[in-house]
Amino acid sequence: MEFVAILGAGELGAVVAARLAARDRVGEVRLLDPAGAGSIAAGKALDIQQSGPIEGFRARVSADADVRASAGARVLVIADSAATASEWQGEDGLALVGRLWPLIERDRTAIVCAGALQRTLIERGIAERRVDPLRICGSAPGALESALRAVVAVEADSSPDDVRLEVTGSPPGRTVIGWSGGTVRGSNVADVLPAHRLSAIGARVPALWPPGPYALGSAAVRVVEALVAGSLRRHTCFVAVDATGLATPRRNRVAAMPVRLGIGKIDAVLMPSLSPQERIQLETAIDV
Repeated sequence: MEFVAILGAGELGAVVAARLAARDRVGEVRLLDPAGAGSIAAGKALDIQQSGPIEGFRARVSADADVRASAGARVLVIADSAATASEWQGEDGLALVGRLWPLIERDRTAIVCAGALQRTLIERGIAERRVDPLRICGSAPGALESALRAVVAVEADSSPDDVRLEVTGSPPGRTVIGWSGGTVRGSNVADVLPAHRLSAIGARVPALWPPGPYALGSAAVRVVEALVAGSLRRHTCFVAVDATGLATPRRNRVAAMPVRLGIGKIDAVLMPSLSPQERIQLETAIDV
């Protein structure tokens, strides 16, 4: 049975597990965390499983204290530790990636880093642990993009569903918002909102980062589902940007970019629709 493994039963990991199970797109969700010999993960998994009859889903939700139970997963989500209540990152996160990659490499498992602070973990995983750059990404930029769409919708007296907007770069300080390619109800966003309002919205990015666990969890679930079944839609993720058509290659540099996701891997890193000035901003954001 195809399953998704979630490493970390902290608040973010539990949100991802609950949302993924409720959508009923995978047969099993496996919540893994060594904290408390797995009792924390087991308790949260049981709670989610017992909500199945209420929520109307049939996906199995299980738990394990051994991270080796991720072997064979279609997708491995790296979330947050129940013991520290913080995202896997830094040396601990890198050691974990180094331990897991040999277990999942042959299974063609994709890795999704769900946290907002894991961009560097992706970068170091590729450079230092030889993780395939087409099989690891971070989903947090999608949550920021969603938040900005909501802000634009309020300013334009519209619905977030009517807003099309892509966010690239390295949030929060080097975020590039593709205003030139953005639309509201099919009209260019610059024709709907004056320049000073767009500038004010852009200035709000630091306050929107990091997104909360529910926004991060929702963004992660959409990316996971795309990697399980493949998707034609564009997703904005932290990815390696080597082959994106930028002026010069940036080996192993990771930034937020639109991607197309296939089964178990990134099919393509796409160039957003940017003005010349926005393109220079993106180049600069990746270089820093």
